[in-house]
Amino acid sequence: MSSHPRRRSWIAGLLVLALAGSISAPAWSAPARFELGRDEFLLNGQPTQLIGCEMHPARIPPEYWQHRLRMARAMGCNAVPIYLFWNQHEARPGRFDFKTGSRDIARFARLAQAEGLLVLLRPGPYVCGEWDLGGLPPYLLAHADIGLRGQDPRYLQAVTRYVSAVSRALAPLQVQRGGPIAMLQIENEYGSYANDRGYLKRLAALWRAEGWQVPFYTADGPTAQMLGAGSLPGVAVGLDSGSEPAHFELAQRLNPGVPVFSSETYPGWLTHWGEAWARPEVEPLLKEVDFLLRAGKSFSFYVAHGGSNFGFTAGANSGGKGYEPDVTSYDYDAPIDEQGRPRAKYFQLRERIAALRQDRSPLPELPEPIPVMSLPALQLEPHASLWQHLPPARRSSHPKTFEALGHEQGLMLYRTRLVGARSGKLVLYGLHDLASVYLDGRLIGHLDRRLGENSLELPASDAAEPLLEILVEAMGRINFGPLLVDRKGITERVSLNGMTLLGWDHHALPLRERWVQGLPAASVAALDPRPGRFFKASFEIAGTPADTFLDLSHFGKGMVWVNGHNLGRYWNIGPQQRLYLPAPWLHRGRNELIVLDVRDTHETQDARAGQGPVVRGFEAMNP
Repeated sequence: MSSHPRRRSWIAGLLVLALAGSISAPAWSAPARFELGRDEFLLNGQPTQLIGCEMHPARIPPEYWQHRLRMARAMGCNAVPIYLFWNQHEARPGRFDFKTGSRDIARFARLAQAEGLLVLLRPGPYVCGEWDLGGLPPYLLAHADIGLRGQDPRYLQAVTRYVSAVSRALAPLQVQRGGPIAMLQIENEYGSYANDRGYLKRLAALWRAEGWQVPFYTADGPTAQMLGAGSLPGVAVGLDSGSEPAHFELAQRLNPGVPVFSSETYPGWLTHWGEAWARPEVEPLLKEVDFLLRAGKSFSFYVAHGGSNFGFTAGANSGGKGYEPDVTSYDYDAPIDEQGRPRAKYFQLRERIAALRQDRSPLPELPEPIPVMSLPALQLEPHASLWQHLPPARRSSHPKTFEALGHEQGLMLYRTRLVGARSGKLVLYGLHDLASVYLDGRLIGHLDRRLGENSLELPASDAAEPLLEILVEAMGRINFGPLLVDRKGITERVSLNGMTLLGWDHHALPLRERWVQGLPAASVAALDPRPGRFFKASFEIAGTPADTFLDLSHFGKGMVWVNGHNLGRYWNIGPQQRLYLPAPWLHRGRNELIVLDVRDTHETQDARAGQGPVVRGFEAMNP
């Protein structure tokens, strides 16, 4: 392995040339040509082997973007593919944000350019990515019969608006205009979902109409069915993944005359709640990378660095019993871990890339690691109860979904009075995703979509018209496969002993940061005794804050906010017990931690007596 960055003098404004078939640092600013050859990519007319380190700006604190990009360069990558998550940029129809925080993709692209990295833009509109609804905005699901990822006029109208907004923000950064964006992906893994190539052609036409000149590519699994439905003539073919010669040969037969590359070479894998951490063996990966490098194939690691699913952004798959939500961490067992540190596989990959890539120039040094710290034990105190801060009810005959009420994430409390049937088998048809059932204020039980649970026995009540309350928590929306339309809440109906229950009040709790921070404190004696309590602690940092991981193993299930930043979900079923807390979200001096717990443990039950659970900060995710 090399250990010294390159030192050269460069004429201002010149593009970094393609040397020996690869891209060399440092950055460039003059217009360039990135084109599709018959079998390879061409940068200024020279064959170029792309080695991509994918990462997603939305999953990384912007303060760390440059560090992660430098880690990618030091591993030997010369390109950085990035997903754009539509729902992060247009949470409400027509209200776009490409400027604030991690939404400033133009800034990320310019930082990549400064590090000598090309950008491969993966804007969707659908991206998958283990992100809520695959990046599609939930407001689309307010239309009961909408067709996603096709030519439904309502969907296409929204897509056209999105394409125009992305183009205004990023089209000036194409390589032809002196920027780093070298290619743009059309949709994502479409052949795994549907077969309307007219839809793909329409997307391509939309991007071209908005001034995109760079080459396009698609990305699909290496099968005839997927490539047949997901690729387009004249568009480069990405393989998810291309791990052997037969994959490339198949793609070249189906779509001749354009380059084929491995658009997603997997160094790790994702993890769902209730599973063991995904830790794939490294030897198959190294063998695959050796093949790609020796054959001169372009490829990209999905992902080189995963980051975190902060807030409510984590998605879900539809395996198991029909639903598998993803954990908050998107560590992915990637070469660069969630906190930005290199794993052993990082150095193994760096060594192979340095030895086998077409450009044999030395690789840069690794940047200095991001500092970490531990925190002393923090004793949290009961602070407020969500039961005592419910928003006004919205009434309807039948239970409504989150989306029907313009409610995107968080919790929904459904309430009705029982008339006629007052006990027996309660069935929640179409429960999405977790429910806690209360009768006259007493917890009866929990139901879990992951486990295929949707019914329980409701005991008899002495009340003339018992109050039934169902607190539903939305986990991530499905982001891959045919069940993509994944509305939240009670999506069908509720019955008791076969009788359909009507007349529902809905209390939508989006759990937005400002609302959570503004909750007034109450004494323990004044708090509603049910699960659904907010716990709070303040703590001091005397010196410079550093990264840490908060241990939530003494809590049941819920969410965490630090200084107004939503760190994401925790759940004592594991495997994740610690949430990543980046230093930029901490202050020198006083800091505020708020935890909402919606499932009691022994520790949270003890908190009714005033003794709250303990949280500690650790330097790493796992013990």
